[in-house]
Amino acid sequence: MSIELRHLRCAETAERCGSFRQAADALSLKQSNLSRRVRHLEEELGVALFERTNGGVRPTRAGRDFVRGIRRILDELQLVIECTKAVGRGEAGCLTIGFYTSLSAGNLKASLIEFCRRYPRVDFSTVEGSRARLLDGIHNGTIDIAIVTGEPASDFAHSMVLWSERIVVALREDHPLAAKEVIDWTDLKRARILLSERDPGPEIRDILVAKLNSPGASLDIIRHDVTLENIKSLVGAGHGVSLMCEACTGATNAGVVYREARDGNESTRIVYRAYWRDENNNPALGNFIRLLEERCPSIASGNGGRGEFSRTRDRSP
Repeated sequence: MSIELRHLRCAETAERCGSFRQAADALSLKQSNLSRRVRHLEEELGVALFERTNGGVRPTRAGRDFVRGIRRILDELQLVIECTKAVGRGEAGCLTIGFYTSLSAGNLKASLIEFCRRYPRVDFSTVEGSRARLLDGIHNGTIDIAIVTGEPASDFAHSMVLWSERIVVALREDHPLAAKEVIDWTDLKRARILLSERDPGPEIRDILVAKLNSPGASLDIIRHDVTLENIKSLVGAGHGVSLMCEACTGATNAGVVYREARDGNESTRIVYRAYWRDENNNPALGNFIRLLEERCPSIASGNGGRGEFSRTRDRSP
């Protein structure tokens, strides 16, 4: 059949208006053109869709059923068109974000909340894993963007320095060091320190060793292949103290308190960076990157600085 979308629109509008003249005005057509299209549709179907009268037109029984069906099709088509445009603008679709920091507080949590507020029709999924796994996921296309710590990866053309977070010491609330507002790194020389083998645990261990491993000294470090949440449970049970990023302090653990680790008057911070693939043309990714640039003004302005966010911590669970 030689039936086009314009024929269907003419029939639907004519039934709704009850007049070829009014329908033609609504579609910005000449009445003769609309009448010709409806006649062509009737000839293709082999059935009369309208009864013509001096007062206008009214649908036949077959015409009513036909228009009811095509109205549903036109409505669905309009939804498809609107959804396609939204996906093209990055206002709908999917986005996969890789990370290994905590989402209990901090800048990543705040960024995800703001992104969902601005783009509620984008379905985002998260992948939690090691730095190597996340960067591999970007290369193979299973992850759109990864937010990780550590030295810059040399095999990525696109990356952006984001924020930095303070390193904090997690202690049982009755631990002797818990009485101090700030803990100096040298205070940890004789402490049993629990670290996760999962990222960013190895990076924090390197910082700890660099700070404290003086000649002839040995550190009491116990490594566990568990999540940071389980490390905090071990701290609460009195098995030792731990070091972690500031974002981990949002979730409440019974009996666990946090103190900032300092080197003199300087906070010790760990820097986060975002990575994505040059060939990734996901419009939702572009909107997420623009949001990160907005939240990191020093990067957006081209300063190349660390792009730290506000140091006010989110204490919500």
